[in-house]
Amino acid sequence: MIQPIPSVHDTTGTVDVLPSGVRALAAAHRDGTADVRDTVESVIAALEEQFDTAIWISRETPEALRARAAELAAGPRHLRLLGVPFAVKDNIDVAGRPTTAGCPEFSYQPEKTAFVVGRLFAAGAVLVGKTNLDQFATGLVGTRSPYGPCSSVFSPHHVSGGSSSGSALAVARDFVSFALGTDTAGSGRIPAAFNELVGLKPTRGLLSTAGVVPACRTLDCVSILARDVEDAATVLEVAAAFDPEDPYSRRAPQPRSSVGGRPSILGVPRPEELTFFGDAAAEAAWRRARHRAAAVADRVVEIDLTPFSQAGALLYEGPWLAERYAAVGAFLERPHIRSDPAVRRLIMRGAEPSAVDAFRAQYRLAELKRAADEVFEHVGALVVPTAPTFPTHAEVAAEPIAANARLGTYTNFVNLLDLAAIAAPAGRRDDGLPFGVTLVGPAFTEDGLVRLADAWARATEEPVEFAVVGAHLAGMPGNHELVELGAELVGVTRTAPAYRLFDLDDGTGRAGLVRVPDGREIEAEVWRLSSSALGALVTGVAAPLAIGSVELSEGRVVKGFVCDPYALAAASDVTHFGGWRAYVAARA
Repeated sequence: MIQPIPSVHDTTGTVDVLPSGVRALAAAHRDGTADVRDTVESVIAALEEQFDTAIWISRETPEALRARAAELAAGPRHLRLLGVPFAVKDNIDVAGRPTTAGCPEFSYQPEKTAFVVGRLFAAGAVLVGKTNLDQFATGLVGTRSPYGPCSSVFSPHHVSGGSSSGSALAVARDFVSFALGTDTAGSGRIPAAFNELVGLKPTRGLLSTAGVVPACRTLDCVSILARDVEDAATVLEVAAAFDPEDPYSRRAPQPRSSVGGRPSILGVPRPEELTFFGDAAAEAAWRRARHRAAAVADRVVEIDLTPFSQAGALLYEGPWLAERYAAVGAFLERPHIRSDPAVRRLIMRGAEPSAVDAFRAQYRLAELKRAADEVFEHVGALVVPTAPTFPTHAEVAAEPIAANARLGTYTNFVNLLDLAAIAAPAGRRDDGLPFGVTLVGPAFTEDGLVRLADAWARATEEPVEFAVVGAHLAGMPGNHELVELGAELVGVTRTAPAYRLFDLDDGTGRAGLVRVPDGREIEAEVWRLSSSALGALVTGVAAPLAIGSVELSEGRVVKGFVCDPYALAAASDVTHFGGWRAYVAARA
């Protein structure tokens, strides 16, 4: 089992207070139960003790932080983000601080603060520093930076995800309450998944990109990384506004949309359309997450992921690479410019597509968007894995392009199709690493997605023990149904001496367990599965079988398959074999 890296709280034991959540901390500052100056001192102490220097490219000095705290302490109390510490990805401008975009030779000193950062300042937020990123925001791994590779807070051997790697770690390490990233192809969602955070990628243009170094200018989004859904939503409410100086800024419709046509229905990809690239732990975690979806919707239905996947493939296999070349290609062509080899290789490919290629790709994208829009006429939102696998640093080093490309499998399509998305934690994998899902909806459905993500976070997944005596036993034909639901074998046992076992003789190979006065013990297995998985299992149970209570030999009562006695007239009593496994062996 992989253990989390100790947080900064544990490095020396001397830091007692660190930033809390956005809403709670701002409220405490407003009502006087906490002092902005004390919060800033805790941030300064944590920064002095931090050991992961790859998080930051530049930091505010203690003097600057104290000056900001004093200014806020003497100012108005009503500010939404009063005294809340935050970080900014270093491809977003802050006046007077260098912007590097992860390349020291590209560094420049902006005279103007990015519109979105200015709104956070006006709401009382405290900038702590600017964070590391995959160079020129080109990557989903968090290792393509001369300032050092970033690791997940759950494992020093696994990547943090990128390109908003430092912003995710600044939140996960408790230096700040939230951080800004950017998300063109998943750069805010992947690091959220790999560090058990919420990553909110709003509709293109809802947050101004003025003052952001472009990656793909027509697709770029500023994203929000926070510890929980409500904190991310609070920051979005503050940051979102029309920016007349940003030609890609958009006004949200009023009232804003909720989710798609039928918000009570969630869509999930068909199993055969999903790939996890051999990562069994990710696949098992997705199976559990898929059944958890039933707890936040009236119905979960399978959808055709093909138009989404084909749109995502256009991002790096089509002419949109030309946008990356338009942004920094000329800079990289200068002599003696040092850059990450993988980043340079991708960006320089952007010089190859022609205008004809670009228009043909636009035509194809329009077709795919029409097909995607039709999906949202039947479902309120999609639920997909955020990442199909969780690579190590060694795996990324061995395949720097391929390993990165795999991570965009379920993120690349979102901005191309003009969708909104929010990445949310979805429990742990079997190896202890975090797993995440993304809720995806049409443009300007952030409010509805936030509500869904909040319901997702609140959904209980209480484990349930479930007894099986027939075709669902380990190694039997029906056992795959339990395995696919993420069930785990607890042990082999026997029922109380109060049951008889029948072969229903209906051609389905099913066993029937019936409680009777003259019964005996029957071999059984107990499996543990989530309550939502049990709900999914119930939907597939056909009469005369049902889910009922089964008493075990040690006196415990658990849920299990039972049979309606009406079906026994044509069934064969096989109780004398002592169990279904022995009966099947004897019959064979």
